[in-house]
Amino acid sequence: MNMQPRIESVSEKKLVGKFVEMSLIDNKTLELFSSFMPYRKQVKNSISSAIYEVMQYDAAYFKSFNPNNRFKKWGTLEVENLDEIPENMHTLVIESGLYAVFTYKGLAKDFSNLMQYVFTDWLPKSAYRLDNRPHFNVLGSKYIKNSPDSEEDVYIPIQLK
Repeated sequence: MNMQPRIESVSEKKLVGKFVEMSLIDNKTLELFSSFMPYRKQVKNSISSAIYEVMQYDAAYFKSFNPNNRFKKWGTLEVENLDEIPENMHTLVIESGLYAVFTYKGLAKDFSNLMQYVFTDWLPKSAYRLDNRPHFNVLGSKYIKNSPDSEEDVYIPIQLK
């Protein structure tokens, strides 16, 4: 795999949705989206219908990678403001910053191939290092659940070395 990302300066994102604590071994992604997707229309003032899948890792998560390490995963929508929050939902603000943006095309089960490439090949050889901000994937109009033609944008927080 030799995929070059685009480098983007991303402005602050206000998000509303649900989250779970999980690990790669104790994967609760299906549970998260099963609890969020039926209620996403309750989110008022959303900017688009794109789903933001956000991962919040603590500062040590990638220093000694272990698939049992826990993190928060969110299913959210971007909103204009945080004035109206549906019951049983939470808010998350992602601060502005630099991101490497990879477009992933394929099945969810093969997504780990992209992540392995990013962290073991692209990032070490690049002029950047990982920044301690949320990672997120934008599941927009080209995202098709369980399809090899599905596309999503993968945002990895970076800063210059």
